[in-house]
Amino acid sequence: MDIRNLGGSGLRVSVVGLGCNNFGQRTDLETARKVIHKALDCGVTLFDTADIYADRGGSENVLGVVLGHHRKDIVLATKFAKPMSADGKKRGASRRYIMAAVEESLTRLKTDYIDLYQQHEFDELTPIDETLRALDDLVRQGKVRYIGHSNFPAWRIAEAEYVGRALGQRFVSAQDEYSLLVRDIEKDLLPAAQAYNLGLLPFFPLAGGMLTGKYQRGAPVSADTRFAKTPYMQDRYFSPRNFDIVDQLTGFAEARGHSLLDLAMSWLAAKPQVSSVIAGASTPEQVEQNVKAATWVLSADEHAEIDKITLG
Repeated sequence: MDIRNLGGSGLRVSVVGLGCNNFGQRTDLETARKVIHKALDCGVTLFDTADIYADRGGSENVLGVVLGHHRKDIVLATKFAKPMSADGKKRGASRRYIMAAVEESLTRLKTDYIDLYQQHEFDELTPIDETLRALDDLVRQGKVRYIGHSNFPAWRIAEAEYVGRALGQRFVSAQDEYSLLVRDIEKDLLPAAQAYNLGLLPFFPLAGGMLTGKYQRGAPVSADTRFAKTPYMQDRYFSPRNFDIVDQLTGFAEARGHSLLDLAMSWLAAKPQVSSVIAGASTPEQVEQNVKAATWVLSADEHAEIDKITLG
């Protein structure tokens, strides 16, 4: 497994990370245990979750139960800021909220520190300097090692960077959706990440499953899939253009003896700013597939051909 620095920090992470959002919800405890152990066996070191995952706390609870003595061998990443109560009031990035949220996450995760604590969304009601000062206090207290953000617009990334420089506590990573089907961040967010040396952690690298080939144009969606259980995913990804791209990418990969999944993972892993590709898995076999997929090294000509297919 390739190991990389997380952006400009000294934190080292595996090029394929394990997304844990399904643990405690679509993936039960025993299956999650098998997935986690397989990830460890495959050399995965980055385990990414959030306080909100699996009905507010379920995913963190599963990790807390399963990791045990393996905790010291991994980079444990979680997130805060999204609603943790039904009425939506328990959320945000204020000092008061952060100090309470981190204690709850530490308890669920059964650990005394979080390697990467990420702000899950920008809080329009809280000045970024208040957020960064609170996070800096957590780092100084030893409860958090590094801080990152997710789903920030590019101009907020720039704002956070300059405030962070003044305060002496910068975000080191950005977690955002990025895949062969969703390349919007290349317009401004990716250049911002490059300018400020943030480690990019792409989520939904397989576009919710579109880049595995499991969904076919005009075919019914299987009841046990993510797209059947979350219909908005179909609205987001099912389009004539996306199916055309998937067909062309499938042919491209198969002509070279690879799968569409191999192409999706290896393309992201080749991006210089990508520190780790966050890929979920519901079975141990999927973990192995994801790890193996990222080892295909694409040539410059192949990257150019992929751009023609995906960008038109």
